[in-house]
Amino acid sequence: MAQMNMKEAIRDAMRVELKRDPNVIIFGEDVGHVGGVFRTTEGLQKEFGEDRVFDTPLAEAAIGGLAVGLGIQGFRPIAEIQFVGFIYEAMDQMCVQAARMRFRSGGRYNSPIVFRTPFGGGVKAAELHTDSLEGLMIQTPGIKVVVPSNPYDAKGLMIAAIRDNDPVFFMEHLNLYHAFRAEVPEDDYTVELGKASIVREGKDVTILAYGLMVHTAMKAAAELEKEGVQAEIIDLRTLMPLDIDTIVASIKKTNRAIVVQEAQKTSGVAAEVIAQINEKAILHLEAPVLRVAGPDTIYPFAQIEDQWLPNPARIVAAVNKVLNF
Repeated sequence: MAQMNMKEAIRDAMRVELKRDPNVIIFGEDVGHVGGVFRTTEGLQKEFGEDRVFDTPLAEAAIGGLAVGLGIQGFRPIAEIQFVGFIYEAMDQMCVQAARMRFRSGGRYNSPIVFRTPFGGGVKAAELHTDSLEGLMIQTPGIKVVVPSNPYDAKGLMIAAIRDNDPVFFMEHLNLYHAFRAEVPEDDYTVELGKASIVREGKDVTILAYGLMVHTAMKAAAELEKEGVQAEIIDLRTLMPLDIDTIVASIKKTNRAIVVQEAQKTSGVAAEVIAQINEKAILHLEAPVLRVAGPDTIYPFAQIEDQWLPNPARIVAAVNKVLNF
């Protein structure tokens, strides 16, 4: 089995699908000869040609519109938005056109599109290049939102996303691209969309996270273990649809939970997770569910980025708060 980092695993997923299905095409800013700003598509144009892997102008609205048009013509476009902060230019195409295509056409057309984009902080880049806008996207019916946390999941989720007949917003934390290597099958496999993963078993508290925050939560769990606290960590993997059944099963075991997100606190994924826990498992809770999140400010300059981002110490403090409620 090959050792891959997350960037290589995502590239391998796209290579598998480009080989398997002639209708899969990739486009975006600099994704061709250059291979993308993070080299995620490096080598794919040379291998599959300029008709299937090609550059676009610096125009996100046009990238989104092209994806919608190709989708209804039977192609399976993979459209790269270079940084998540640039999606505002393409939100009409993603949220108003692609996400509603099946409903609007009475099932005659669909939008089998993957919108890929890096997101997240920790690399000392400027705001708009490091934002976390998943909270905006989960409010859009008709579009799935996926955030992998490791190379194995990234490849399996990407293949599943490409094969899905509805649009998928695929968010890749840029601090995970080169973070570590892991075993990834070189063959074809999928990881089911809408299914969370229990990455650490525990009995005292459930920590719910996704993307880079899964690893931050694991560091917190190691600290908690020194205090005799066994934390269960769930990697949400897909934010829309949310795997509430796995979450509720864990709550029934631990009776306490916190949700960790890198994005600003208000009206985000954590708020939605807590609302669904309250709807479906409130009688199993021994304490309120807390959030650990970024402050409700614009993403800061690099000098104070480390203070802004959620860290293991804040997670440990939140866990102790729910344990001592």
